[in-house]
Amino acid sequence: MGGLFVALGDSFTEGVGDWNEHYPNGVRGWADRVAKHLAKHDKSWRYANLAIRSRRLRHIIDEQLAPALEMRPTLVSLFAGGNDLLDVQTDPRQVLQRYREAVATIRAGGAQVLMFTSYDLRITPLLEPFRGRNRLFNDGIRAIAAETGSLLVDHHAMTAYGDPRMWSDDRMHMSSAGHKYLAARVLEHLDVPWTFSLEDFEPLETEGWRRRVAAEKDFWWTYMVPLFGRKIRRVTLGDHLSPKWPDPVRPAKGLRKIERKRRSTLITV
Repeated sequence: MGGLFVALGDSFTEGVGDWNEHYPNGVRGWADRVAKHLAKHDKSWRYANLAIRSRRLRHIIDEQLAPALEMRPTLVSLFAGGNDLLDVQTDPRQVLQRYREAVATIRAGGAQVLMFTSYDLRITPLLEPFRGRNRLFNDGIRAIAAETGSLLVDHHAMTAYGDPRMWSDDRMHMSSAGHKYLAARVLEHLDVPWTFSLEDFEPLETEGWRRRVAAEKDFWWTYMVPLFGRKIRRVTLGDHLSPKWPDPVRPAKGLRKIERKRRSTLITV
C-alpha cells in the first residue's frame, strides 16, 4: 500500500555530492532514488523533499516540519545535526533534545520516522576534536530512535564508507556511489526491493607522502578556507535555494520528466 514519503534535512538528504543537472538544485541523492523504488513497488506513492543544504536543526524544525506535517505523510525521513556539530558554541545535548521533540511530534501525527546516525568522517587531522561530539550525537540518535519506535539506518556502522570513493571531493558529502549505496540500505529497512547496481571498486593504490601532502593542501584551499569564510560572513550555500520537491509529486511518472516539465513551464511563464 502506497503513501506519502517526505524527506527533511540538510545537504545529506537534498543529495549534495550526487550531482545531476536533470534534477532540482542540480542534485539527485539517496532520497530521490528511494522514492523512485517505492513507486516501482507501488505506483500510488507520492514524494516531497524539503531538505536544503547547510541547514541547522533549528532551521529544519522552523522551516520544514510544519509544511511536512500539513501534507499528512506516511513516512518521514529526518537527518540533521551535522552542521550544528561544526559550530563549537553549540551544545550537542541541546540539539539532541530538539531532535527528540521533533521526532516525537512527527510520530504523534501517525507517520513512521526514518532516522540516521552520522558517519564518523575523518575530514582532516585538524578537525579530529569534533569526532567526540559526533560519537555523543550518534549515541543520542540511537536512543531517540529506540524511545520513539523509529526506524534507524546506522550510517555510522557501514564499513563501505571507509572507502574515500564513497565521498565527494569535499570529503563531507557522499558521492553518487555513496548515495546509491545508502538508498539500497534504506530500501532494505523498508522491505522494498531495489534493482540498481552498486559500485564494485578496484583496490586503492597506495599514495606517497608527497601526493598526500599536496592533496591535503589543495583540499584546504578548495573547500575548507571557503567554508570558514562563509562562517565568518554568516552565509551558507543554501541561502538562495528552495526545496527540491516542495509539493508532493508522483515518482512513478518519472522525477526527471516531472522536473523537465516544471522547467519548461517556468520558461513559458
